[in-house]
Amino acid sequence: MMCETRHPETPTSARRKFLQGSGALAATVAGLTSGISAPAFAVQPLKPHNVITPDDAIARLQEGNARYVAGLMQRHDFASEREPLNGGQNPYAALLGCADSRVAPEYAFDSVRGDLFTARVAGNIASDEATGSLEYAVGVLKVPLILVLGHDKCGAVEAALSAHTKGTKYPGSIQTLVRKIESSVRKIDINAPDRLDAAVAQNVRDNVNALRTASAILRDAETKGTLKIIGGVYRLGNGKVDLIA
Repeated sequence: MMCETRHPETPTSARRKFLQGSGALAATVAGLTSGISAPAFAVQPLKPHNVITPDDAIARLQEGNARYVAGLMQRHDFASEREPLNGGQNPYAALLGCADSRVAPEYAFDSVRGDLFTARVAGNIASDEATGSLEYAVGVLKVPLILVLGHDKCGAVEAALSAHTKGTKYPGSIQTLVRKIESSVRKIDINAPDRLDAAVAQNVRDNVNALRTASAILRDAETKGTLKIIGGVYRLGNGKVDLIA
């Protein structure tokens, strides 16, 4: 449909149409399953073990990360998963992560394909596009958990620190990205012993709040108790993910 549009749309109108479309799709899914009892529906997803509560999803992420840190990851049969996943998906968690190549969520949480619905952008920013992707994960795929995952030594956050303290300017759209992170940098103690680490954590907290503020879909799911939105920081040195308030 977007390819057939004759006139350019503003970001706001495009986002509104996406939300309307995702709402219609969610309504269709709800209509198809409304006549099926809860016990019967529980065995219908392609991965029944992924139909869990928000707290169980957090525990599974932590258990997977503990295996990864210890170097005791499970053996995964990727070949046997291809055919089932060809029919759809029902991940147990969604992530808003940084695009940094050193952070690989599926490895970090010892997960396989179809388990994690991941949106990645430098600085793990809750952009309109990332937020819309997570709304789809929650509204249509019924994901019970969103983790905003930052990491230490983040180049995007470091660039925002430099922009804030030194007035550094960056080319192209990098400046736009840095400007969005700068608001988090302004909240930290610039004289903190490790101001980059403090800025990374603050950026995670701010993007957790941004998801709630910008999205009625996510906020309503949290209010109903079917979703939790949390934050975490991945440590490059040992692979551990520290959850933060």
